[in-house]
Amino acid sequence: MTTIPTGTDVRQLLGVTIGITSDRRSGDMITTFERKGARVVHAPTMQIVPLTEDDQLLAETRDVIADPPDDVLVTTGIGLRGWVEAADAAGLAAPLLETLGRARVVARGPKATGVIRANGLREAWSAASEQTAEAVERLVAEGVAGRSIVVQLHGAADQDQLAPLVRAGARVRGVSVYRWLPPVDPGAVDRLVDLVADRALDAVTFTSAPGAVALLAAAKARGRHDDLVAGFRQGVTACAVGDVTAEPLRAEGIDPLIPDRWRLGALLRTLTAHLAENPLECVPTSAGQLVLRAQAAVLDDTVLELAPGPLAVLRRLAQARGAVLSREELLPCLPGAADEHAVEVTVARLRSALPEAGLVKTVVKRGYRLDVVA
Repeated sequence: MTTIPTGTDVRQLLGVTIGITSDRRSGDMITTFERKGARVVHAPTMQIVPLTEDDQLLAETRDVIADPPDDVLVTTGIGLRGWVEAADAAGLAAPLLETLGRARVVARGPKATGVIRANGLREAWSAASEQTAEAVERLVAEGVAGRSIVVQLHGAADQDQLAPLVRAGARVRGVSVYRWLPPVDPGAVDRLVDLVADRALDAVTFTSAPGAVALLAAAKARGRHDDLVAGFRQGVTACAVGDVTAEPLRAEGIDPLIPDRWRLGALLRTLTAHLAENPLECVPTSAGQLVLRAQAAVLDDTVLELAPGPLAVLRRLAQARGAVLSREELLPCLPGAADEHAVEVTVARLRSALPEAGLVKTVVKRGYRLDVVA
């Protein structure tokens, strides 16, 4: 469970709206962000289905026991744990662990290493980068010609990553412990696409490469792929848990925020710090500090209840930082508005929602300005 350290400022993310694409462990993320003041839009783009009672998994397990491998590549801790649990339910845990114990075990990273050791096994080597490609390179460098290799696959297994083993002369078998399925609620994913495309989110988190691929695919199916990519390039922060997860985003020209340590807790801390320090706008006014977010405005640590129109006008005035903007200049903030009278009506609604109506001042025959202080 992810916890907030004592002394955490629960106002850090006031007014922030964050999209979460993950299925597994999403509860930890939602709780943490909401306790820091954010609003969360949860739209799992894929679902993980454990194969604890899957006939194929049990058949592959029996094959591994009957035909012991020389090497075993463990790609995920949750995958190895699930494999042993499924084997145990079928009465195969002891022979499976005995078989794995006689093989050279290579881990993709620390989390896989931890589960390897928890099951009484010992890794011969662990990839520092936490990437399958590095583990494969290590095996090839040590020589795999004529060797039998079993790879515990993860849901995003890329067979191309294992191709070097085959080319080097190894016999490679994969064991799939869980698989990815389409989202339970495709409508929620479509809404997330629209929010990113319309720049109505401050950030979106990604904890798996398939999750990122699925969101991009949903955007393409909706006809908003280019809008989604543009939203991430300017306005919406994409935050990926690590380089592997980031790869599909980078392929589209999206440069995601990545924590130094590829862990969920590090992602939460990194994104929180980034959003706290990088609002869309932050302007000192006569009524206090005004912070603008994708779907909200925060004035002196109070979230303002603003409809989209008044929020858009306030954002544009904040961008002007006290300069006067004419009704003509403000009209583009209100898509579909027929004339400048709509601006007057919207400014009136904005003033009624502010704690101090004078925060938005009228400059006779010129327009409006925000009462900014030096």
